Amino acid sequence: MKTLRLRVTMQEVEPRVERVIDVPAAITLDELHEVLQVAIGWTDSHLHQFRTEDAVYTVPFEDWVEDREVDERGVRLSTLPARFVYAYDLGDNWRHDVEVLGRGDDQPGCVDGQGACPPEDCGGAGGYADLLKALADPRDPERESMRTWVGDRLRPFDQHATAHRVRDAVGAVPDSVRLVLGLLADGVKLTPGGRLPRSVVRAVQQVRPSWNPMGRLASIEGDLLPLAVLHDLLRHVRLVRLTNGVVRPTKAAADELETVRRLRSWFDEGAFHTMTAERAVALLAARGPLQVAQIAAEVHPLLGHGWSRDGKPITTRDVEDELRNLAHQLQALDLITRSRSEWSPGPSARSLLPGANLLADLL
Repeated sequence: MKTLRLRVTMQEVEPRVERVIDVPAAITLDELHEVLQVAIGWTDSHLHQFRTEDAVYTVPFEDWVEDREVDERGVRLSTLPARFVYAYDLGDNWRHDVEVLGRGDDQPGCVDGQGACPPEDCGGAGGYADLLKALADPRDPERESMRTWVGDRLRPFDQHATAHRVRDAVGAVPDSVRLVLGLLADGVKLTPGGRLPRSVVRAVQQVRPSWNPMGRLASIEGDLLPLAVLHDLLRHVRLVRLTNGVVRPTKAAADELETVRRLRSWFDEGAFHTMTAERAVALLAARGPLQVAQIAAEVHPLLGHGWSRDGKPITTRDVEDELRNLAHQLQALDLITRSRSEWSPGPSARSLLPGANLLADLL
């Protein structure tokens, strides 16, 4: 993967907070936002902007954009000048100078850095300076209350952990998707019913035996329900195409970043199923195996207010029903693994859904 190396430095913050990160050369600004959040140490709890001399790039509020504002979604980093500003939390006004240094290593990551990220909502650079002063002065009357408020949110910079977070934010193609795309690489003729043939079904079952909970030898695609879901999903996001009864990968499937981008597009931004999936996967990544009822009970308060079904506020049972509806999708994308009694985090739990990756570190 071709990468660009960026130096990201917070303005007006002492001690100095800086990160040197490698990101995909083809990254878009909405994707770069996800990377910068984990690279610096923020929690994506506020609005953000990318600012150049000529324009302000952001996510429009209810599809309304002010003068000079441009929708950041789909805008490539390569179209911006070599120096620009990333602003986060427009109230506290955290500003980051971003400089493109040149080519990076073969994979995304964090190669250098210093300084702990300030806590969210501490009042910007001036408030952070006052906070550090109070924490350092045993005679300050607010010292103990400040220590209690900060808790463990003021963490020292850890390059190794940050490198992992950056790679997870960029994303990786799930092994299950690689497996199916590989089996379809030379083109596979579908059955008269439009499903994958037995040879492909059994090849998948050898690698994912848990996809048939009955333990029987699969004969048709419907015997492995996550495979059936994955087949349809890959066609929906245009990673495979059907021509004259033969299904094969599209050109996009040869591009790691584009493949991740299309898989993520399956989860509609802000939709109930997406919010539920992200929080369930994050919970499993943070806590390990849980029963579905336990997951639903803990996900329900994490969804916040305003969700309803049939005119009534959603209940824990509604969340559990949604999780069961999502089960085969989450399994198909290696976000979870399932047994009869519980769910566990899958190998892609931290590297496919950016919201889940970020939330997992907060739970």
